[in-house]
Amino acid sequence: MTSDSQFNAIRPYIGEEIPAAVERLSQAEEFLTLFSQMTRVDKSKIQEQLKGITSREQFQAQFFGPTIQRLIAGTTQGVTATGLEYIEKDKSYLFVSNHRDIILDSAILNVLLCERGCHYCEAAIGSNLLINKWVTDLVKLDACFIIERGLPVRDMITSANLRSHYLRDVIYENKDSVWIAQKEGRTKNGDDRTQHSLLKMFRMSGPKDFVENFKELRVVPVSISYEWEPCDDLKTDELYQKTVGEYVKTPAADMRSMQQGLSGFKGRVHFAITPPIDHELIEIDEQANNGDRIAELAAFMDARIQGNFKLWPNNYIAYDLLHSTNKFASKYNEEEKENFIRVMAEKLEKLEGNRSILNNIFLEIYANPVKNSIEHNYSSPICE
Repeated sequence: MTSDSQFNAIRPYIGEEIPAAVERLSQAEEFLTLFSQMTRVDKSKIQEQLKGITSREQFQAQFFGPTIQRLIAGTTQGVTATGLEYIEKDKSYLFVSNHRDIILDSAILNVLLCERGCHYCEAAIGSNLLINKWVTDLVKLDACFIIERGLPVRDMITSANLRSHYLRDVIYENKDSVWIAQKEGRTKNGDDRTQHSLLKMFRMSGPKDFVENFKELRVVPVSISYEWEPCDDLKTDELYQKTVGEYVKTPAADMRSMQQGLSGFKGRVHFAITPPIDHELIEIDEQANNGDRIAELAAFMDARIQGNFKLWPNNYIAYDLLHSTNKFASKYNEEEKENFIRVMAEKLEKLEGNRSILNNIFLEIYANPVKNSIEHNYSSPICE
């Protein structure tokens, strides 16, 4: 069993660390300026919201939760959700979702859970995103725990073991929920896949029995769908740079992605929460070895996440444009198609490179969920 002190390097703020971090945040000029611009709230009002906060629960209730709700109101055309009835208020869960936006994926899920009176989630965040002190204070006040990135190979297993024990401790001992992405980093090309190493990490703590181990965690696959990806142009540029040469991500690029993800237009947003994986584990356990069990579990989670992805007109338009077809013309109208083409052109106009390659990369971001639906015969919900 890992001792509590060994979690100090990755856990959120606790105790006296919280009011000290709140005070630092309330005096961080870059933070105040950025959040004032995004939310159209005066800096003095933000400082007032932060005043007197001494717990993570207060931070979420007085500042971060209302801030996310304000951003939802200002940058989306509404958030819908299905499957919340599967989540019992007195239980904690391990929510595993596709990852499209650095901050909002877990933040919106927490808004949905809090509105229902369910447990707040601690969310995993990569250490590469702790760009400066105020970002670190913000995420650790909002109950984020750290996934260490860029470790030497010899340290990766030790780090994975620590994370595994930590998330199980949060779920099983502290009775809080956890959110984590299905793979390292955001999905850039729209093709959501569960990383086998993530499931192996989950299993490193807890009972040796495969079924008992995963039953303890109460794994809930979640599918997140943005009608408009707020960072689609940034993702296109990154994928293009990787295609034509070497891409080196900088802290400035991470900061831009976080800021644009929060403030960029998203259209309609849908969260599909699926039932906790339970009795399915017995069938998965029939596989010959643990490697096959992990592969089968990953495929099952992919089916849940891909198969419940909300397909918007944009997804069908992108697929038809990419493949020069009218296969899904009944799923959108001419006005929606013209709008998609116009927005794509405006976003890509700012990027340098081969126009044809850039266009294809952008279209794939939206088309790949449709491709997965076709290949696996998923019956995804269709936007009316």
